[in-house]
Amino acid sequence: MPLVEKRGKTTSVVWKHYGFAESDVDQVDIVCKLCYGVVAAPQGNTTNLFNHLKTAHKVTYDQTMKEHREKLSTTPASSSQTSIHATLYNGTKYPTSSQRHKEITNAVTFFLAKDHCSINTVNNPGFKKLINTLDKRYNLPSRHYFSRVAIPTLYDECHDGVAKEVATAQYFATTTDLWSSRTMEPYLSLMVHFIDMDFNMKTKCLQTSFFPEDHTGQNIAAGLKQALAMWDLEESKLVCITTDNAANVILAAELNGWMRLQCFGHRLHLAIERAMKDHRIERAVGVCKKVVSTFSFSWKKKRELKKAQIDLKLPDHSLKTECPTRWGSRQAMVSRVLEQQKAIAHDIDVLEAINKTLGPLVEFTDALSGEKYVSVSFIKPTLHLFNNSILAEQDDDTDLSKCIKRRILEYLNEKYGDSPTQELLDMATVLDPRFKLRYVSEVSQETIKARLTMEMKSITEAAVMGTPVGNTEVADDGASNQKKRKKGLSSFFKAPHSTAPGAEHARQLDQAIAFELQAYLQAGTLDTEEDPLGWWKLSQNLFPRLSILAKKYLCIPTTSASSERVFSTGGNVVNCLRASLKPYHKAHVALHQSVSYLSIAFCLACGCQGRPLGISAKLYHA
Repeated sequence: MPLVEKRGKTTSVVWKHYGFAESDVDQVDIVCKLCYGVVAAPQGNTTNLFNHLKTAHKVTYDQTMKEHREKLSTTPASSSQTSIHATLYNGTKYPTSSQRHKEITNAVTFFLAKDHCSINTVNNPGFKKLINTLDKRYNLPSRHYFSRVAIPTLYDECHDGVAKEVATAQYFATTTDLWSSRTMEPYLSLMVHFIDMDFNMKTKCLQTSFFPEDHTGQNIAAGLKQALAMWDLEESKLVCITTDNAANVILAAELNGWMRLQCFGHRLHLAIERAMKDHRIERAVGVCKKVVSTFSFSWKKKRELKKAQIDLKLPDHSLKTECPTRWGSRQAMVSRVLEQQKAIAHDIDVLEAINKTLGPLVEFTDALSGEKYVSVSFIKPTLHLFNNSILAEQDDDTDLSKCIKRRILEYLNEKYGDSPTQELLDMATVLDPRFKLRYVSEVSQETIKARLTMEMKSITEAAVMGTPVGNTEVADDGASNQKKRKKGLSSFFKAPHSTAPGAEHARQLDQAIAFELQAYLQAGTLDTEEDPLGWWKLSQNLFPRLSILAKKYLCIPTTSASSERVFSTGGNVVNCLRASLKPYHKAHVALHQSVSYLSIAFCLACGCQGRPLGISAKLYHA
């Protein structure tokens, strides 16, 4: 008698020994396939089925039980039924005062701030489901809690940490820049760069503040002064400010009496732009732009280019578009066109000259724009390399290549040739153990040594008078603060010294400084791949005065790229979804979205950016 299988899902192995008669449409009577006996099993209970096999078919029963045990051992634990204890545990929410609830809330807060997410993210169904899946006991607070409590608290912690850190700086340099958001609201940034007590390079963005005043040199000068005052930074410790060539920013630095270093990136960009003013280059680049535009905005042309790349075995690369404010983008565009020249059949003589000349310069801009390593001491070596190698005219250069190289060098040498800039760069280069006097002209070497001697003496005198620079104490060579001894009778008959005690102390100090400077300059130079700050950390006890000067001059950034990176972050914060918000309300939406560990990168958090720069941010954090 043929039997049919049980309809529906059967999970037990015992069902392979049972079936139903074809006439049993409702499958009520369970029939054993071995003896065709009917076994009662209400609601599909398998206990009676196992008992029947155990009683009537012992061998089959043993084999079935073996299979049953093997199946249970391979079944994932997750398929087992949740216990009552686990069910009640998962249903109980964390108290808001519990440590676990605080940890998750802090993690969500950091996520919103660090990844530039809208506060409204916590209301999104997908985000809620993610949080619930990760931990069912966590009850996600409302967006108002994050905007009014959690993120302001995170900002306060970050602000206090940065304030404590910058307060330890013995000397510092700054960068600044102005920027307008997509809603044309103006902002002024201020970044500080310094070397800490462990000789680590530090970069902190103190604020990017709403700046509704006219952008005159006087207003910018006052705004920068007030920004330093907000963070209790003394102007006497400011070594240099690195800016672009904007006339109002240059005037602001002059009005404040601050030493200014020209941004190398901007100067190189202007030098190249000046060198590119040639009718041959303008024509070739213009045609190049049209070619790139044609293949970039037409899907048919893109398809034809892909086919040509396959036929000619060219790299599967898209053409690049030039950005007018980034000279490297023009070189990248030209380089990519040259790579794909067989596919697009473009006249390449002028483009090859441009690519050959500008190609080696690309890496210098990127390398000199870093924040975590010393870069200022590389300006003179870089200019020397440009003049003597990279931009030196070669026999196989075309007339156009020679013209481009000559114009770039003339511009850079002129802009970095003034005496104050040269002296600043000489000081930074000498204090870098990788270069020392190698790139200082013979005419300037004695001048730089004299300035080093003078500043070393000033550091020592400040320490002797009880006003040490920063937290570093400089020894006075045992000639100061000696206890006065009581005069004896014999002292009245003692012949006077030919040299007064003050003069003797000055002579000993001069000797100690001269010995320290001479020992440093005569010591071997460091390999150019090594870290100069690491060397100074190990050598600060040998050269206590020079190590302080190293912190002073090596902290200066070569470019103002740090401020521009902040504005790139600002563009992510003030995006099209927040364009209609006013500056003060942006503060509550963005609320310091670029916050990082002990680093304030975009001051949209505290609300001070929604008010004039001169109002202290501390009033809003109190």
